Amino acid sequence: MKNLIKILGVALISSFAFTSCSNDDDNNRPSSTFELNANDFKGDINDGEVVLNSGTVYKLTGKLVVNDGATLTIPAGTRIEGTSGTSYIVVAQGGKIFVNGTSSNPVVMTSDKATKAPGQWGGLVVCGKAPINKGLTASAEVSELTYGGTVTNDNSGSIRYLRIEYSGFAYNSEKEFNGLSLFGVGNLTTVEYVQVHEGADDGFEFFGGTVNTKYLVSTSNEDDQFDWTEGWNGTNEFWFGKLGLGRGNRGIEADNNSSNHLASPISNPTVNKMTLIGLGDQGTESQALKLRVGTKANFNDLVLSNFLIGFDVQHSEGTGYVLDGTLKATNVKFDNIPTKTKGRDTEGGTVDIESIYTENTSATGAGNGTATPTWAQGWTVGL
Repeated sequence: MKNLIKILGVALISSFAFTSCSNDDDNNRPSSTFELNANDFKGDINDGEVVLNSGTVYKLTGKLVVNDGATLTIPAGTRIEGTSGTSYIVVAQGGKIFVNGTSSNPVVMTSDKATKAPGQWGGLVVCGKAPINKGLTASAEVSELTYGGTVTNDNSGSIRYLRIEYSGFAYNSEKEFNGLSLFGVGNLTTVEYVQVHEGADDGFEFFGGTVNTKYLVSTSNEDDQFDWTEGWNGTNEFWFGKLGLGRGNRGIEADNNSSNHLASPISNPTVNKMTLIGLGDQGTESQALKLRVGTKANFNDLVLSNFLIGFDVQHSEGTGYVLDGTLKATNVKFDNIPTKTKGRDTEGGTVDIESIYTENTSATGAGNGTATPTWAQGWTVGL
């Protein structure tokens, strides 16, 4: 009997050890040949896994590329400081990034300048293999790396509890970094609890792909708080966007494809539970949502506050989608929005798009109306 118990015990231990190892592959990545220098953090990670130290401040002095087959892991509390406009992090197709922040100890990517301002460094760029409508593949505008493909469930890693500050350096009038740029990123990639604060361009921009997101905060970015184009299709919830610094453009600017409004796949994301807060009368750019060049979308539970226009739909494809119900918003609460809708066809003619929304004065948007949502408290700034 004792021998039987001993045998069973060994079998159980062996089974547990096997299960633990098989479910913990992420902890068994090989080390990398990359030479890590915290004071000169740049270069190409070509193999294995580079794991940063949360107690070290990393000076990002140039372009850091996580190449195909390589992994960059950033533990909770890590601080990365961009030192110039040309310093940025980019994950190439086949590379992976794991940002493992927590609500009490987020990862922070910021500027190293004593006096902070938008545009002091680049930002974070991720390139995946999911479909886009610019071609089978394309070259990312701020890293010149390839993105796009046919892998809808592509996996570029996991980004959780990350704050990106003072990004958005402009190379020229045509090329400018966003805080977080997602180029053809697939839907096995995790993007949750991310804030982009006081960037010089957009907070978040999606260039095609199928990535889904939750709990995004975009504050005081100088262009749009959220932007998408090139056929992005993702499911999202809990977005909070708030303009600041006395300037900025829209809450959302959304496109399909400016060269071909009917290019496939057509941009058609779902966004549930969103709050967008503007600056009141900020001129012609004071639109909570600017939806143009053929994008579709499905919104639900929105709070729109302090913009001159709520929904501004441009071009005949978009106004047609409003009429057939494939571009719509349900349960919308308007707060200080003098003009709820504005529609124009491709020739500039006025189109009635009031059917784009259904109103609900009890909508809570990102969770707390125009106030800071509970889920955004503690790890964010500027709220």
